[in-house]
Amino acid sequence: MSDSIAIGLMSGSSLDGIDLVAVRFQSHYQFEILHAETLPYPKLWQQRLANAFLSPPEALTELDRSYGLYLGQQIRDFIHRNRLRPDFVASHGHTIFHKPEQQYTLQIGDGQCIADTCGVLTINDFRTEDVSKGGQGAPLVPIGDKLLFSDYEICLNIGGIANLSYDEKGRRIAYDICIANQALNFLAQREGLAYDKDGALARNGHVVGPLSQALDNNAYYRQAPPKSLGREFFETYQKTLLETYPAKDALATFTEHVALQIANSVNQLPTGKMLVTGGGANNTYLVERIQHHTPHQVCIPDRQTIDYKEALIFALLGLLRLERKTNVLCSVTGASSDSCSGKIWTPNS
Repeated sequence: MSDSIAIGLMSGSSLDGIDLVAVRFQSHYQFEILHAETLPYPKLWQQRLANAFLSPPEALTELDRSYGLYLGQQIRDFIHRNRLRPDFVASHGHTIFHKPEQQYTLQIGDGQCIADTCGVLTINDFRTEDVSKGGQGAPLVPIGDKLLFSDYEICLNIGGIANLSYDEKGRRIAYDICIANQALNFLAQREGLAYDKDGALARNGHVVGPLSQALDNNAYYRQAPPKSLGREFFETYQKTLLETYPAKDALATFTEHVALQIANSVNQLPTGKMLVTGGGANNTYLVERIQHHTPHQVCIPDRQTIDYKEALIFALLGLLRLERKTNVLCSVTGASSDSCSGKIWTPNS
């Protein structure tokens, strides 16, 4: 598999859409992104995914299958549009529940449905094995940070959830820091916008002291890693708090909250270069506030790396699975051992 073409697929908790990337891997994990697209969700799918965690088991089973068919159709169209001949597809799926403390995690998007619909070998379900070993099943991106982005001392991703990874004494350390775009997009939508472009609304708001204190005063931030977050953290602990205040002020406060939580997480590390990717890297005000609070050199890469790094790394996870190599690190997740994780689905001819 040293020279192969893969399609990586990511759907983040902020419900922006599906990130698709076609990448050629060569020896020593050198890579070239061939094509990359974000496909926004139609309103119906956005609503179905946002409300899925309230669904009964039988409805989730049907959603898993129908979402797999939907993903397969999007991949098939992506292949045809770009005249690709991929060797495999690696799909993260969409997280509905993530409760590792109960040894339970669910990412929907039935792998057999994807494979049958797009006609390509498919790997999915990268988290379950690690959770069964007592791990968090997250984050999964650090193996890619280590193999593909080793020029940076710290890798920070700001998507629906902000997370980071770095090497410490030869071991990769990584964890989820805080909710990020899930909350920022929710607040922008109260103002009739899909998201707060460049952080303009937040820049014109005021930080509300009591809200800031309430957000910071959560036991999660005092836990030692490994640790991880799911959408239910926002829905349960933060959404009601934010709804109490005007959207601009809530945005200003939550943006500062994210910047400070990131700084709290990285400022004890030796000063170095910090790669920032994910949708939050496009939020110039948030990036300014992070740089204000940290001595690290904040590095914003090209737009393709910002937007598609996670999809790229899921393609790598699929490659490592097919090569029978470690793709989930127990130093990151807290599991009893490393894993070569992911279920493989062959298209039914």
